[in-house]
Amino acid sequence: MAMTITINLTDLDEKCIRYICVDPETFITNLVTARVFAAKQEIYNAEVKRMTADPSITTIPADVDSVVSAAEITYASADPELPDVTPPSI
Repeated sequence: MAMTITINLTDLDEKCIRYICVDPETFITNLVTARVFAAKQEIYNAEVKRMTADPSITTIPADVDSVVSAAEITYASADPELPDVTPPSI
């Protein structure tokens, strides 16, 4: 499953984002890529910890993607503890 996300910025949004970066598209791509990498590491570390604590598991895959792909995770939409990331109304 792949996902394409399109973001529409108003002229004011563009002005504001150009205040913090030269290339908004690269900035947003890098921001998302870095957060995905961090989430992958969080999932991997939690899954290895879970597998290590389970005496019935005798082997753990060496490949991070394999561990993360097989992990049963709770999606953010189902976790009431996660903070709301809706931007404030101005």
